[in-house]
Amino acid sequence: MHRIFGMSVASVYKHYVAKVEKKGRTKEELDEAIRWLTQFDQATLEHHLEEKTTFQDFFDAAELNPNAALIKGVVCGVRVEEVEDPLMQKIRFMDKLVDEIAKGKAMAKVLRG
Repeated sequence: MHRIFGMSVASVYKHYVAKVEKKGRTKEELDEAIRWLTQFDQATLEHHLEEKTTFQDFFDAAELNPNAALIKGVVCGVRVEEVEDPLMQKIRFMDKLVDEIAKGKAMAKVLRG
């Protein structure tokens, strides 16, 4: 089991927020992408953040967007579409969405619209 599986999403989320805001994007855009990926509503997302839900439990509760398989590319030198562990792949999908937002990609493209 990878160490990140037991980490709280909230502990990483604050870094996601900082990353996108540093690049002129908003927390709302970040939340929109996470909601798109997980199909949570805003209240559910906030509940998981407040409860310090682990990545394992967060993604166990999520119903991954059917278009998540369209997320492709490299995060930290790893191709997200080639990650074998299903949970790690979901985490990498989220990382990739954050990277795309921070790089200024249009939200319609980030959300595979």
